Amino acid sequence: MPDHRIHTEADLERGIDALLAVDPRFAALIAKAGRPPLRRRSDGFAGLASTVVSQQLSTASAGAIWGRLSAAFEPFEPAAIIGARKERLARIGLSAPKIRALKEIARAIVRGDLALATLGDIDAEAAHAALTAVHGIGPWTADIYLLTCLGHADAWPAGDLALQEAARLAFGLRARPTAKEMIPLAEPWRPWRAVAARVLWTYYRTRVREAKPAARRT
Repeated sequence: MPDHRIHTEADLERGIDALLAVDPRFAALIAKAGRPPLRRRSDGFAGLASTVVSQQLSTASAGAIWGRLSAAFEPFEPAAIIGARKERLARIGLSAPKIRALKEIARAIVRGDLALATLGDIDAEAAHAALTAVHGIGPWTADIYLLTCLGHADAWPAGDLALQEAARLAFGLRARPTAKEMIPLAEPWRPWRAVAARVLWTYYRTRVREAKPAARRT
């Protein structure tokens, strides 16, 4: 099965068409929430580090911390993070686990254990395995990096809470599916699971926006 890439709006449109062909339920989600945005980030060490920073944080908080971190180390390279004092990184806003993760990732790159430049040339599952082999890179981080930074069309961040809740709302599930349950749920959408994730996230954001005025009225 070919491993597709989502680099352009045309790639995304092709993926949406293919997804609709295998699961027409997505048509109603797109009709309600609109076409999902491309949402690409830069790749390489900076892109991976930014993904680590964003773990378990709001978009605003992650953006603020990443802004301070990237400004403090220009150019943003593994050697700079390896040599940075933990106290300095903590003042920027990084937690102790994220400091350890960034340093471990930087060391793996310098040692040659993690070849970020080649991850875009292999299939999503092999790239996922290469990333998660590095201490500090969990499944969520690997999947988000593959999806948003490298454009792997079949990346599927099953552990993402917003994606899980989106699936519950979109498909009328009784409970929010677990990361384990999200795997078979998305199996029919291969090799376009990343496109499904984009559609579901967009749908979820729409539902959240709709719920806020109702909550205020209540």
